[in-house]
Amino acid sequence: MTTIISERKVDLVVMGTAGSSDLENMIIGSNTEKVVRAAHCPVLVVNKKPLTTDFKNIVYATSMSENEEVFSRFVKRAQQMYASTIHLVRINTPGNFERDVVIKQYQQEFAKKLQLKNYTLNVFNDITEEEGIIYFAESINADLIAMATHGRTGFAHVLAGSIAEDVVKHSKRPVMTFVTKKNRK
Repeated sequence: MTTIISERKVDLVVMGTAGSSDLENMIIGSNTEKVVRAAHCPVLVVNKKPLTTDFKNIVYATSMSENEEVFSRFVKRAQQMYASTIHLVRINTPGNFERDVVIKQYQQEFAKKLQLKNYTLNVFNDITEEEGIIYFAESINADLIAMATHGRTGFAHVLAGSIAEDVVKHSKRPVMTFVTKKNRK
C-alpha cells in the first residue's frame, strides 16, 4: 500500500480500521498501523463513524519539535478549511513531566512561529501519553486528533512502540497522523 501511496504521490490517505486480535497486533500490527508508520503523507484514520465531518475542535498533540514543521502546515490548513479551534496539548506523565509554565511558554512560541490564530494552550496530566491524548480529546469533545509520529520500524519500533499508533488503535475519534521528516528515507 505504501508503494502505491508513494508512486501516485498521494496527498492524504483516509482509512478505516477493522481491528485485529491482540496476538496479531502484537506480532505484525494492523495494516492501518503499517500505513501510519510508513506513509509519506498525512493519514486520516477513522475507527468508527464520526459524529461529524466538520472538524471544529482539533486536538494537536505535539512535541513542538522542528521536525513537525511540515505536519503543522497540514494542521493549520485543516483549521482554515473548517474554521476550527486548535487545542495544542502536551501530556505530562510521571516519567516525562514538565512544569506548566515552561510548557505553556514553549506552546506560545510554537503557536507564534506557526502564526496560529484561534487556538488554546493545554497541559493535561495522565499516566501515559496515549491515554492523556484520548482523555483530553474526550474532555473537550474534539472532532479530530492530529499528531506526528516517528515512523519507527524494525527493532526500534518493537522497543519504543508508537504513541500515534496506540492513539489510532484506541481513539473513538478520527486521528490524523504524519511521519516526521527526520525519520523519512
